[in-house]
Amino acid sequence: MDVTAVVLLLGCAAVIYFSCQAFVNGVEWLGHRLHLSQTATGTVLAAFGTALPESVVTLVAVAFGNTPAQKEIGIGAALGGPLALSTVAYAVVGIALVIKSRRLGRGHNPEVDVNTRRLRRDQLWFLTIFAVKITLGFVVFAFKPWLGILFLAAYTLYTWKELSREEAGVDEGDLEPLKIRPRDAAPALGWAIAQTAAALFIIFAASRVFVKQLELVGSAMGLDPQLAALLFSPIATELPEVMNAVIWVRQGKERLALANISGAMMIQATVPTAFGLFFTSWILSASSILAAIVTVIAVMFLQWIFRSRRVHSLKLAQVGWLYAMFAAVLIAWQIGLPPG
Repeated sequence: MDVTAVVLLLGCAAVIYFSCQAFVNGVEWLGHRLHLSQTATGTVLAAFGTALPESVVTLVAVAFGNTPAQKEIGIGAALGGPLALSTVAYAVVGIALVIKSRRLGRGHNPEVDVNTRRLRRDQLWFLTIFAVKITLGFVVFAFKPWLGILFLAAYTLYTWKELSREEAGVDEGDLEPLKIRPRDAAPALGWAIAQTAAALFIIFAASRVFVKQLELVGSAMGLDPQLAALLFSPIATELPEVMNAVIWVRQGKERLALANISGAMMIQATVPTAFGLFFTSWILSASSILAAIVTVIAVMFLQWIFRSRRVHSLKLAQVGWLYAMFAAVLIAWQIGLPPG
């Protein structure tokens, strides 16, 4: 195995983590200055910021790809993102909550008091749009590309509703000093924007290197490049959202952590899909259909978890097993064994 690839992989992960600390700090101040609640800050500002680079990657693949394989990668990314968020991201939050609770001596299955009604509503929004997205992958008709406009409109409507709800007032909570202005008790909006934008640029650059090194490590392990990309790339591209969530859990801001993931899922259900419809035939492969099925199962499981007012952390962590099952079936297909 290439030692350089492993070193770069670990180095990029560290860079992403520390950049995410600056990002979440900046975006909290940004939301504070714009008079947004913690939930709106997580679902709109933080989610849009970290999901934007991934959407650009999908756009480049489907719009400027020179081969069908490259365009297929773009379609796969549009399906892999929601899968990784609905399974791995939520599972990591659950595990982080359990670890934090045990460290503080609060039991082994802590319950978190968050706005589960809003989380359930966000997941139902996602599930409705996702069902349309998958259905379109089975049919062919002339005006199909124009439907991409509807997906962009759906995300615009979702954002407007998030920002206009009565809850979207100011959530008073502990705000750490802005990292680039540590002695300023009330930094101006411009400083918050500058720090958030700079951190986002570093996250984007480091994530691109991370994905490349991950594919190299996968190839060195003997995995087929396409399999390695399908299994690992979604995890790598969603790494900023996962790290943001972990940082917020450590700070006791579970609402922000969960809102960031649900907001990112809404972006992944709409914006990359619109790009795929604009520039490809949007016909799903067997692996993409499998990813879609697992995603739907994961969201239904999340609906069950969020049915009560308090979220059980261990139950939330269990959703990660669905991604493990997806990986096992995909590997079985690749080596020629019948799935299941």
